[in-house]
Amino acid sequence: MRRRMNRGKRKTHPLIAYFRKDSSFSEQYRTLRTNLSFAKAGGGMKTYMVTSAEKGDGKSTTASNLAIVMAQQGKEVLLIDADIRKPSQHYSFRTENQKGLTNLLTAQDPFDEVLQSTVVDHLTLLSSGPAAPNPADLLSSEDMAGIIEQAKERFDQVIIDSPPALAVADARLLANLCDGILLVVRSGSTEIDHASRAAEVFSEVRSKLLGVVLNDKKIKKRDQYDYYYGDR
Repeated sequence: MRRRMNRGKRKTHPLIAYFRKDSSFSEQYRTLRTNLSFAKAGGGMKTYMVTSAEKGDGKSTTASNLAIVMAQQGKEVLLIDADIRKPSQHYSFRTENQKGLTNLLTAQDPFDEVLQSTVVDHLTLLSSGPAAPNPADLLSSEDMAGIIEQAKERFDQVIIDSPPALAVADARLLANLCDGILLVVRSGSTEIDHASRAAEVFSEVRSKLLGVVLNDKKIKKRDQYDYYYGDR
């Protein structure tokens, strides 16, 4: 069942690409979507992992809004909350989290029974599910690889929200199961050496880092115009 959301909180709601489709912020997510389409040209990419160097950089917001703008193209998109230690996607989409990824990883429920529809057409959520005592072991299991393969067969695009890369080993364990990785950094907050170290982590495990997403950059209206259209 599709759930209604409180539209009175549009200014602060994390799903900005859904509630404020015409905003400059939503346009930036669409620009990211376009850049990814160029990156995957001829490469057959379907699964993207979104992570950050440290907590608070905005990787979950980036993952959810990227999934939204992809779904707005009419593609069937699955958003997986693989941040088992500190999940947030069920809060953003106002869904339940009694069942989810951990249920699949512990063979408690079949794939279809843990998927949830969202307010966004064509976007399905696989929330984290109940807390697990051994997240790293679960995410590095053959079951996790099988879940991603099953998701790729069922959906046009799969977006995976992973834990921060430097906090725990989870992100690097997931990295090689994905076609490409996006590293989110927060302007004025993320330490440069932390971002560099996170990039090195994925190089060490030979994963494909597609690029860095600069989050929370304060730009003036004139700068926004130049960014999208260039000087004329």
